Amino acid sequence: MPRNPLPERASVVVIGGGVIGTSIAFHLAEAGVPEVVLLERGALGGGSTCRAAGGVRTQFSDELNIALGARSLEAFTRFGERPGQEIDLHQVGYLFLLSDPEQVTAFERDVALQNELGIGSRMISADEARRRSPLIDTEGVLAAAFSPDDGHCTPESVVLGYAAGARRHGAVLRTETEVLGLTCRGDRVRAVVTEHGTISADTVVCAAGAWSAAVGEMAGVELPVQPVRRQVMFTEAMPDLPPAVPFTIDFATSFYFHAEGRGLLLGMSDPEQEPGFHLAYSDEWLPRLGAAIGRRAPSLLEAGLTPGWAGLYEVTPDHNALLGRAVETSNFLYATGFSGHGFLQAPAVGEIVRDLCLEREPFLDVRPLSVRRFEPGALIRPETHIV
Repeated sequence: MPRNPLPERASVVVIGGGVIGTSIAFHLAEAGVPEVVLLERGALGGGSTCRAAGGVRTQFSDELNIALGARSLEAFTRFGERPGQEIDLHQVGYLFLLSDPEQVTAFERDVALQNELGIGSRMISADEARRRSPLIDTEGVLAAAFSPDDGHCTPESVVLGYAAGARRHGAVLRTETEVLGLTCRGDRVRAVVTEHGTISADTVVCAAGAWSAAVGEMAGVELPVQPVRRQVMFTEAMPDLPPAVPFTIDFATSFYFHAEGRGLLLGMSDPEQEPGFHLAYSDEWLPRLGAAIGRRAPSLLEAGLTPGWAGLYEVTPDHNALLGRAVETSNFLYATGFSGHGFLQAPAVGEIVRDLCLEREPFLDVRPLSVRRFEPGALIRPETHIV
């Protein structure tokens, strides 16, 4: 079947069809913005989103990221109504296991801040942590932080919901359409050049995730985003799996797991992973992963493990997002660099970018997330948040 031609013009072109891009397209179209076009070089969600672990949470260590998480979690709980899609949300809680006194002190401070902002997180004992997550071994665990409203849902379904909602409100979403360049004159982007044609644009939004640095370069904007591989595995079916397994994280090692079907999804970071577009699954992480499982959840070694997939984090130098409007190119906006938190913050980010495009005040002051924070002498910087 021949492809429909690309629109010749758009009020807003969104580059990137993951959860951030589809959320932005939905919020813009829902607000009545005409001629919203989203461009994705592959399939919707095919970059990083559909390889995400699906966690949604409010447990961060600074007001800005707590607010982004809380606003998004609220939207996830109502996703079946708006935009209207079942996302298999399980609010089983997030459980951080802490085995160092300094970790405990830091989380006590963070929980106090979260409570001030209306988050129902709390510190709990190792014994209570074991009752809530019976698969763990709590040897060496001093305390834990638990937030009962957090949990996980299905990334593919979230993308589908936002994409369908955006189309329903008149947006055009075009997959298998790679952006080759941006035509700029003066301090503005005038057009987006793709492999299937050129679209003149009033505003361009970069939501290209790990590929954002190249898009920013097209607009003359430096976006310090590096791709870093993260991997997940799965257990085989576990007949005795508890009915509600919290999203459990051993903070010292970053090893985590949550329920996935009749088994578990599990993963951890690899501090030796070199940045780059390493998209192939690798067994190199298995010795470290096996050691972490053996220490913190040894029964999983008997469950049987199967390889999962590799995905890309979009990492910035301070592990906080890049969100705002470019100075060099005034009609170029960016929403990227979420460093592993893009999925859980996507609903709030869609709202914010919508308001920035419409030149109205967002619900949250995101100036600390401007790329300008990396300029010499910058005064506004976000606080470091929990990884």
